[in-house]
Amino acid sequence: MDEISVQAADFDPGGEIAALSWGDAGAVASFVGLVRQDGAVTAMTLEHYPGMTEAALADIVVAARARWPLLAVRIVHRIGRLLPGERIVFVGVAAAHRHAAFAACEFIMDYLKTQAPFWKKEETLAGARWVEARESDERAAQRWQDGVTDG
Repeated sequence: MDEISVQAADFDPGGEIAALSWGDAGAVASFVGLVRQDGAVTAMTLEHYPGMTEAALADIVVAARARWPLLAVRIVHRIGRLLPGERIVFVGVAAAHRHAAFAACEFIMDYLKTQAPFWKKEETLAGARWVEARESDERAAQRWQDGVTDG
């Protein structure tokens, strides 16, 4: 069972993990991304293209399922204006074994950062700016294309 949600509302990571813990699941791996609290960013606004974003996330899940035997995947990505410390994204994966769960969770997050159509604007004391894709995110996704299958 896979579930993808793009939403303005906050989410409960514990509830998301609990929803993955069923059936033959022997492992659940998850990731929660937060707005940095380093003092540089005062707020972040995330925008997306409805329909296109969900389809891109579904394609990422299909790619993960082609690599690992997954039981369930949950992705929650927030949109709108977020403040430091607020949750941005949840990626959770259930599998029979930890190896597949860890690797698939990392794969999904790497591809989400580079392939999902989200636009991010950071507000700082110096003003607001649209954030470009980071080279480190591109390298992280590229390693999967270079044949890495296990993180």
